[in-house]
Amino acid sequence: MNKDFLCLSDWSLEALEKIFALTSDLKSKQKAGLQHHLLTGKTLGMLFEKSSTRTRVSFEAGMFQLGGHALFLASGNTQMGRGEPVKDTARCMARYVDGVMIRTYSQQVIEEFARYSSVPVINGLTDSYHPCQIMADLFTVSEHKKNYRELSYCWIGDGNNMANSWINAAGIFGFELRVATPVGYEPDADVCKRAADAGARILYTNDPREAARGAQVLNTDVWASMGQEEEQQEREKAFAGYQINMDLVNLADPDCVVMHCLPAHRDEEITDEVMESRHAIIYDEAENRLHVQKAIMATLMD
Repeated sequence: MNKDFLCLSDWSLEALEKIFALTSDLKSKQKAGLQHHLLTGKTLGMLFEKSSTRTRVSFEAGMFQLGGHALFLASGNTQMGRGEPVKDTARCMARYVDGVMIRTYSQQVIEEFARYSSVPVINGLTDSYHPCQIMADLFTVSEHKKNYRELSYCWIGDGNNMANSWINAAGIFGFELRVATPVGYEPDADVCKRAADAGARILYTNDPREAARGAQVLNTDVWASMGQEEEQQEREKAFAGYQINMDLVNLADPDCVVMHCLPAHRDEEITDEVMESRHAIIYDEAENRLHVQKAIMATLMD
């Protein structure tokens, strides 16, 4: 088992499915009101360079439900935010806490932090990957659909950290994936090559209709992520036609499900109509961040 949870491709299918099994167990216990204090007396340090709603609340609530405690640290209020070397912060924090969750811009920063940390480090999001979100997404699909590894998935929108993470997942779990992005907004080439080397079944296209046709799971994200706000108008032009609307949903499997990692810009990348439709499992997906992350923390920190 790996010490850290930085990128999905660092983990084996067997190990990830064990996390899903633990997720199911912990979720059942929570719904039944049963205590599951697997991390009694342990502390998670949460370091945020990017703002958050779901990541902070789900990790903090999750640690409490596991019997532990979480500390919120905004980078601007830490010495790292004033230029302290990452390796110095990592070495010191590891002597205070039992695990660290980081939500930041650079994947290189989190990898350096993990290299010098003697306690587990969890990727709460970087510009490259969002592994906790993908685990929550797949777990949610498994609750709504049988044989989640045999379904056809599509990603429509930016070739961002979520697209990269879906590509990683396709290489591990073996499901069919179609990725539709505008020209110039494709996923990371190294991520695509690694998935191809793993035998992933992935179609890359610039046609969202091609990606959606017959798909059983549709997924998207905002067109301009944090740090890209100045590109909003340019991206709105580039992504015209990449909206998940009912016309696109009607091309998919009649019983398809639609996901979005949130926050959503309604009537931009996804319509309000789709988000409120029977196809949307977006809020189940959001809830499962809590349960999956509890399983990840328990796996690494117990």
